[in-house]
Amino acid sequence: MLFALFLSMYLITVLGNLLIILAVSSDPQLHTPMYFFLSILSLDDICFISTTVPKMLVNLQTHSRAISCAGCLAQMCFYIIFGCMDVMLLTVMAYDRFVAICHPLNYPVIMNPHLCISLVLLSFFVSFLEGQLHVWIALRMTDFKELEIPNFFCDPSQILDLSCRDTLSNDVFKYVVAIIYGFPTIFGILLSYYKIICSVLRIPSSEGKYKAFSTCGSHLSVVCLFFGTAFGVYVESAVSHSSRGSAVSSVMYTVVTPFLNPFIYSLRNRDLKSVLIRLLKRGADIRR
Repeated sequence: MLFALFLSMYLITVLGNLLIILAVSSDPQLHTPMYFFLSILSLDDICFISTTVPKMLVNLQTHSRAISCAGCLAQMCFYIIFGCMDVMLLTVMAYDRFVAICHPLNYPVIMNPHLCISLVLLSFFVSFLEGQLHVWIALRMTDFKELEIPNFFCDPSQILDLSCRDTLSNDVFKYVVAIIYGFPTIFGILLSYYKIICSVLRIPSSEGKYKAFSTCGSHLSVVCLFFGTAFGVYVESAVSHSSRGSAVSSVMYTVVTPFLNPFIYSLRNRDLKSVLIRLLKRGADIRR
């Protein structure tokens, strides 16, 4: 039962995000910075869910939860890279919406192709550094012999909590990383939307306000979903020490969020929805 559920969710997630990438790349109308970042986010979501779910499916099928030290470190590293990349891309997309709404006349000049590619590369570079930092700390502070992780994947925080020799150093490291990597992204998103709200409220007509807000509705929904589930995982781990509760919270963050993202963007975005419907109709005509 669990195997069929997670397999179907994984396949739908991969297919949905691939359809978004195909729609953005095939339609010239969608060759804009907003949809460029969306296609990169879709690719990142495929990679993010692929770091945990395939191994979980193998474990469910073989009834074995064993993983090698190298495999655990690799899974942890890629999980952090693609998870951090998600946060960075959501921040970049918030800045894109800020420029589009607050500086519409200068939007094509500011969000030029060179800047868009540079922002994506910078996001990947920062994410890669964070992943390597976690692996380095884990190798220095963790003993991987006979380590049992109460989760379906190698959760970085749980690995450090279970076998860290110095709990104070562990806590200091987690808070420092959260401040360095988490605060600037959250602050950037909040600042962008503060500027957007101030700019939209100055629009005299209600129709103009609705049109401006509708362009960032999908992004705001994904931001709330992503940070809401991440906050839920943090609260669950801080309040409850139940391994079952921690695993359920992790499923919401690592599986459900990437699963829902394609539906949010396709259902709330008219342009993308119309292109996807056109692609599906074209595929149906080819089969006939």
